[in-house]
Amino acid sequence: MKLNKAEATRYFSRPDPKATGLLIYGADAMRVALKRQEVIAALIGPEGEAEMRLTRIPAAELRRDKALLTDAIKATGFFPGARVAFVEDATELVGPQILDALSDWQPGDAQIVVTAGALKGTSKLRKGFEGHRNAFAVGLYDDPPTRAEIEAELGRAGLTGLDRAAMDDLSALALTLDPGDFRQTLAKLALYKLGDTSPVTAEDIAACAPASTEAEVDDILNIVAEGKAAQIGPVMRRLKSQGVLPVSLLIACNRHFRTLYAAASAPGGAAEGIARMRPPVFGPRRDQILRQAQTWGAPGLEQALQTITETDLTLRSAGQNAPAMALVERMLIRLSMLPRR
Repeated sequence: MKLNKAEATRYFSRPDPKATGLLIYGADAMRVALKRQEVIAALIGPEGEAEMRLTRIPAAELRRDKALLTDAIKATGFFPGARVAFVEDATELVGPQILDALSDWQPGDAQIVVTAGALKGTSKLRKGFEGHRNAFAVGLYDDPPTRAEIEAELGRAGLTGLDRAAMDDLSALALTLDPGDFRQTLAKLALYKLGDTSPVTAEDIAACAPASTEAEVDDILNIVAEGKAAQIGPVMRRLKSQGVLPVSLLIACNRHFRTLYAAASAPGGAAEGIARMRPPVFGPRRDQILRQAQTWGAPGLEQALQTITETDLTLRSAGQNAPAMALVERMLIRLSMLPRR
């Protein structure tokens, strides 16, 4: 039986203990692994692995020993409770062994959980689970997490009582992080709020979100966009010592000012322009981008982009002999001193 996204979300948290098996497949190995961990924990409980009620079978071993899975589902455990036989990284090469085990399964046997990479619609393994009356197949794709999935993750992390603004920021954050990083961020947020009964705020989320590897570059861009020319020198020295390349700085600057221009030139105003951005902008950075876009205005940002383009052409010119970083620093100073609306 094939489960759609909404059905799968419910099933992962409350799987059928009497089902024959479950196939989870998808190109994102981390996404598949997280859902596999969730469903196995729901089936056998937190002590299931310690009580030897979980049998792990790598696909390579199953390929060598074709009876391994069938033996695992029929084996009697030392401890009472539900049992799971888990086949990891399955491919079409071990499909026949898995499908044979599905056919041999009887009530009371260990439930079969299988993970695989991306499977085509013609996959025999996938068709076997989708066509089975008591087994399930779930395909995981790189779609943004739904509100229900985010709320389920919040529940597991023990986070409740979020207001709408904080929930919007978390939804935006979920779009920019892979599932593993997002779950770690929620765990960090839960620890951050431990013993604090006040509602989770946008500032709390920003404090716990993964730090950007381009934090220093972001600093210099915000300094320039806010006209703080006197602060450019010290930050540039730090960037040079960290080995940041002039061209990388130029590209980041161009991207930042194009973001501001997209917001400032939106028909409905800068706030509407920011709301339509992908990937989304959230938390304090959203307020910062909004403020900068409104301060510069579209005409000022057009002038800034022209200055950036001129510097880019100069850097690409075969005849220029000036140090590249010096040219970029001069450009940043010029941008910081451009008249703003």
